[in-house]
Amino acid sequence: MTQVKIVDVRATTVAMPLEAPLRHAIGAHWGRFIRTVVEVETDNGIIGLGELGGGGESAEAAVRGLLPYLKGHDPLQLEQMRWKIMNPTASLYNNRMQIHAALEMACMDAAGKHLGIRACDLLGGAMRERVPFASYLFYRLPDEKTGRGGEVDPEEIVAHARALKAEHGFKAHKLKGGVFAPDHDVEVTRALGAAFPNDGLRLDPNAAWSVEEAIRVGRAIEDLRNDYFEDPTWGLEGMRRVRNFVRIPTATNTVVVNFEQLATNIRLEAIDVVLLDTTFWGGLRQAHKAGQVLETFQYGASVHSSGELGIQLASMLHLGAALSNLSFAADAHYHHLVDDVIVGGKMKYVDGSIAVPQGPGLGVELDREKLAQYAEHYREVGGYTYDRDPTRPDWYAVLPEQRWADPRAR
Repeated sequence: MTQVKIVDVRATTVAMPLEAPLRHAIGAHWGRFIRTVVEVETDNGIIGLGELGGGGESAEAAVRGLLPYLKGHDPLQLEQMRWKIMNPTASLYNNRMQIHAALEMACMDAAGKHLGIRACDLLGGAMRERVPFASYLFYRLPDEKTGRGGEVDPEEIVAHARALKAEHGFKAHKLKGGVFAPDHDVEVTRALGAAFPNDGLRLDPNAAWSVEEAIRVGRAIEDLRNDYFEDPTWGLEGMRRVRNFVRIPTATNTVVVNFEQLATNIRLEAIDVVLLDTTFWGGLRQAHKAGQVLETFQYGASVHSSGELGIQLASMLHLGAALSNLSFAADAHYHHLVDDVIVGGKMKYVDGSIAVPQGPGLGVELDREKLAQYAEHYREVGGYTYDRDPTRPDWYAVLPEQRWADPRAR
């Protein structure tokens, strides 16, 4: 088969509206996700798609700035590209991990289109053709345009979860905690357990609690049907201590995000379930390789969500398809989006899962009109500061002196 070569790299920042702003332990998503769509073009006219979290002129320039590394490169030579871009010494001064992830995603898409195979086939093939997902429940701020959001109290969160389950068929529910005092999260989690006794539960306060507070919370909910206890405190040692005292599997997407941390975690036996992210790990192949290491040591794995549009979601689906040890339903913010930039609009949940795309490469195509629409929306509304809560302009997440939001303040 004729070899293809990369001739150009493009990047476009978009702002995708959410149904309502999403609150988390250190701030909020202000009613939109900012993403950068990456395109890799080859000399035979194929365009491979990738996606990067965040955006703006600096992100676009950083992507375009790697064209000298990629021009003339065969997109199928993925390991060579990894060393070109993420050479450890160079990366010490220029952290290109997530940019590489988007470029690798685009190269796998282009290579798959050229060869007529799917991205998961480049990883060894699919173990499953549907990937299950959990609902992702946030304390949301109200949105005047959509009329959605405003959930704070246990009954409001449960009602939101019921609506999502009815619409999408979720069989597991994840609460993004850490916004309010820990006892409020306990109350909400127990309400979810009572409402969905046959569904899995997950509580994730984004490492906002001390070890002792995390132990107290974990013990208060450990009789429920918990999938895992995600990042209740910070660091491998903190997580190891929590694991010693709480009878819920621990999970992380924050402190095991590279292979050195993975090796340390296995030695420490600190965290049971590693949530693999196709961007945080530096690419789809790296996340899959980490899953294979986890399989070797009999650790659980799942797929993490970092606020994706349909391009990255496709990479998550191919990762989930290829992981033999996908022990838990994956995460996705996807149901919070109002639209997407891929042809056909948002992918559909059926019975709590999404089908792995069947087309070559990632199996999705870019809707040029939507790309232009949401690029213009970005120019209108701009980005936002992830670690700021717009309802508390004078507050900063200065740990461990966390000042919790008041659930009565709407």
